[in-house]
Amino acid sequence: MGSDRNKLLLPLLGEPVIAWTLRAAAQSAAVEWIGVIGQPHDWPEFKQILAELALSKPVALIQGGATRQASVYCGLQELPAAAERVLIHDGARCLATPDLFDRCAAALQDCLGLVAAVPVKDTIKLAGADGLVASTPERSQLWAAQTPQGFELASLRQCHQQGQQNGWEVTDDAALFEKSGLPVRLVPGEETNLKVTTPLDLTLAEFILKHR
Repeated sequence: MGSDRNKLLLPLLGEPVIAWTLRAAAQSAAVEWIGVIGQPHDWPEFKQILAELALSKPVALIQGGATRQASVYCGLQELPAAAERVLIHDGARCLATPDLFDRCAAALQDCLGLVAAVPVKDTIKLAGADGLVASTPERSQLWAAQTPQGFELASLRQCHQQGQQNGWEVTDDAALFEKSGLPVRLVPGEETNLKVTTPLDLTLAEFILKHR
């Protein structure tokens, strides 16, 4: 992003990016508790945002780790004791709707793990080390992963422990499930559920929100 602060604190139509994410999660009928995983230096601003949002559901601030994988593991340790299932969402995907959270939660009632995803529209090329095209995968089988990703909690904890023991480094929790030989279901995501990563993404997010 090239910003001087956490991109989740950047303004989006007058509100921080993370405010849009939190509001959508809180408006989901299926979500009962929210954990915000981050670093303590951002907590004063997070607390101010939460005070202004005055969400009707409990929210906990949780210190994360050095990687996404380590941060999720920290979050799993802080879940309410009664929790049996969890949705893991990237705070930068601030355009996810409450309906998407609800649909993922509903699908999680009869599977161990899932990931919101959309079919890939572009033709994908795999590149070799020489910079030449190595192959062209069949597009009909390709999906772009989003979040939320949802899991049966005991299974996910076991996968994280196995990942630590084996030194696995993955970019999302679905990959931990896959490495552990557990099935991950694809749940249709939303075309507008983009991840705010660059200044252009912020512009696109503003456009989408203005037209909702």
